[in-house]
Amino acid sequence: MAVCASNGVPALRATVATNALDHQVDIGKVQEWLGHANIATARIYYHRKTRPEESPTFKVSY
Repeated sequence: MAVCASNGVPALRATVATNALDHQVDIGKVQEWLGHANIATARIYYHRKTRPEESPTFKVSY
């Protein structure tokens, strides 16, 4: 998988987090992987599926 320089690490992190949650990985593990202090921060990756327009990665082109 190639990640273009304009999207970089944030897009890759968002993709990994969303993919993990889509495959039933525990949100606590995703929180740990991403280094989020608050689990609510990790929950934003659920928005890519339920409310994509509110997702932090909505405007990222894959």
